[in-house]
Amino acid sequence: MSLELLSRYAGNVPRYTSYPTAPHFTDSVGPDVYAGWLAALGGADRLSLYIHIPYCDRLCWFCACHTKHTLKYAPVASYLEALHAEIATVGGLVSRDARVSAIHLGGGSPTLLAPGDMRALKAALADAFVLDEGVEISVEMDPNDLDEPRYDALADIGMTRASLGVQDFEPRVQQAINRIQTFGQTRAVVEAVRARGVRSVNCDIVYGLPHQTLETLENTVRDIVSLAPDRVALFGYAHVPWMKKHQQLIPETSLPDGPMRFRLMERAAEMLAEAGLVAIGIDHFARPDDSLARAAAGGRLRRNFQGYTDDQATAIVGLGASSIGGLSEGYVQNIPATGIYEKTVLAGKLAAVRGFALDGEDRMRAWVIERIMCDFGFEADELAQRFGHRSAAILAEAQAAAGNDSMLRFEDGRFQIRAAARPFARSIAARFDAYLGAGGARHSAAV
Repeated sequence: MSLELLSRYAGNVPRYTSYPTAPHFTDSVGPDVYAGWLAALGGADRLSLYIHIPYCDRLCWFCACHTKHTLKYAPVASYLEALHAEIATVGGLVSRDARVSAIHLGGGSPTLLAPGDMRALKAALADAFVLDEGVEISVEMDPNDLDEPRYDALADIGMTRASLGVQDFEPRVQQAINRIQTFGQTRAVVEAVRARGVRSVNCDIVYGLPHQTLETLENTVRDIVSLAPDRVALFGYAHVPWMKKHQQLIPETSLPDGPMRFRLMERAAEMLAEAGLVAIGIDHFARPDDSLARAAAGGRLRRNFQGYTDDQATAIVGLGASSIGGLSEGYVQNIPATGIYEKTVLAGKLAAVRGFALDGEDRMRAWVIERIMCDFGFEADELAQRFGHRSAAILAEAQAAAGNDSMLRFEDGRFQIRAAARPFARSIAARFDAYLGAGGARHSAAV
């Protein structure tokens, strides 16, 4: 059955961290439009800030993030000066009635920042925005960057969640992706952040990497489980060399084929479940008492540019080069090129360069796709309550899909993906994507 499902669903489709997806953003959303969206935020809004640090002191060949390699700190320091300017400009447009409930530092490698710069960044955010007393602060961490002063700085800024990319501990795999990171290094990071009061640790595992086998992945999962993580993300490697040229350094002949990718995913998921972690959506796992697991059980799971989250913020404000934000009016992305970004924000201007303004149809389809990605289905009554007469078209599409596919059902007013097909939720969500196929965008494999 797995191979039959693989042949049916495992095409290349978006990851659906937004709808419409980023390839459909246009320059119709620029600084003036974004300024209006920011000014409309008020006391009813809770904000989530995403801060992008687009630098790494080593370049991982598997990475599809917007980042660049540097062995000097001067470019990072220059970038931080510009980032502070943008924070001040954006914060000046947002009402002090809108409070920040979450901050996420991503990249790139935020942990390459000097300790003093970490503290200064948190202070700049606190000056420009009103932060909730219990603001959640998550940081993507590279063990190779970390030392005692940086651990202390992360504790000082109030980090509540540490997110560690592991990928695979097998040396041959690590060499093939230029990501050398031992289990000992990783364990030391987990111990150091927990000793400083960090209450949540997330580890990322990637399947589908070059030279990866069931044995190497099983060994990696066992090692990760031994660290007792609160969350684990199990991502499929997205091989997109047409978009990320450094991925051309990974020979396609070294990558597992489609059936092996699927088996790698299945086996890792089995082991994580056996370890007592609860499956969340298509690629996350969490301890039963973790807030992500509780959100999933309560129908409050969300999906955004950082993947699955329990963050209930009404707006995501992106800060830094290439960062993407999402507000009730639509999506906005900053200038990707760091040099142009720096000149723009240092001149006191917003860096918004493209985006997408949502209409009623977009919002409805975005809700349906998010519920499919989070809950593997949706209730017809809730859809109708939210979107009124517009919902009739979506319900007709859902009923037609269920009538033509045994892995889908529409019964008792609910559209639902059957359990066997849940790993392919991206492909099923794509059936409700009115923009798919427009504009020539290319995507990664569904599993």
